[in-house]
Amino acid sequence: MSLIQTNDLQRIFEKLDKNGDGLVSLEELNWLLGKIGVQISLDELESLVGKSSLDLNEFFSFYGSISSKQSNTSRSTSNEVVVVEEEEEENEESDLVKAFEVFDLNGDGFISCDELQKVLSRLGLWDENSGKDCRVMIHVYDTNLDGLLDFEEFKNMMFLSIS
Repeated sequence: MSLIQTNDLQRIFEKLDKNGDGLVSLEELNWLLGKIGVQISLDELESLVGKSSLDLNEFFSFYGSISSKQSNTSRSTSNEVVVVEEEEEENEESDLVKAFEVFDLNGDGFISCDELQKVLSRLGLWDENSGKDCRVMIHVYDTNLDGLLDFEEFKNMMFLSIS
């Protein structure tokens, strides 16, 4: 299962390719990884990638390799354990849907900065002086760069926050 659709990955690539040469530098890639909470040095990234920049197809391959590594680390060989894990994942998914719906006040399938601020205010977790924090909180996990959190981005945020 791919967490990010191909057209979204292409838009991310195009946003990262600031000079329009069809390549994303390791610095740009490292900036993106940092934004989603992956801390890696440029040397480590170059060793991992094997070159100083990626074209669109290489960017897709890179994303595919890091996505498959994440999903493979959670698999088990025991059938009983897999069944229990699937039930736990379904329960977690259901809980995440409910949590997402708490923040998605207008029911459009996205969490905006305004919605996040309203819910945090209701919970007593919002300080009027921290208006920038709301935009930053969304931006860190907004993988398709639309300024909103959809459910998959929310789910990734929650799993990254828990681990």
